[in-house]
Amino acid sequence: MAPQIEGLLAGETDTVANMANLSAVLHDAFGWHWVGFYFVKGDEFVLGPFQGPVACTRIRLGKGVCGAAHAEAKTMIIPDVVKSPAHIICSPLTKSEIVIPMIDNDGNVWAVLDVDSTVLDDFGEEDDVRLREFIKWIKPN
Repeated sequence: MAPQIEGLLAGETDTVANMANLSAVLHDAFGWHWVGFYFVKGDEFVLGPFQGPVACTRIRLGKGVCGAAHAEAKTMIIPDVVKSPAHIICSPLTKSEIVIPMIDNDGNVWAVLDVDSTVLDDFGEEDDVRLREFIKWIKPN
């Protein structure tokens, strides 16, 4: 899958186009419930390209798993969202989640990749490593 993603993203400079293609590839390849991006805009996250059911459009910074990933500038892996007070319920089908911050050259989180699964404990360190490899091709415009 890495060569396919590199081929799709390496030559394209448009951020939204790359996010759209990456979310589609990951959603199709793994069958995850929801795969998408949130942009940091002011004091909130704003929904970006995604694949899956409708999602929360805006999330205040500091709220939810996305907020924790932003505040700590590190990946958050939630094996069971029911046990996580940080999880915001956008879909009752979500059982586990991983959120990876996207950090610019100045060290600022400018977006996050958010992935939800209908399977408990579906994400681990290997997912974090692989997904980070894929999002490195996406740069802020």
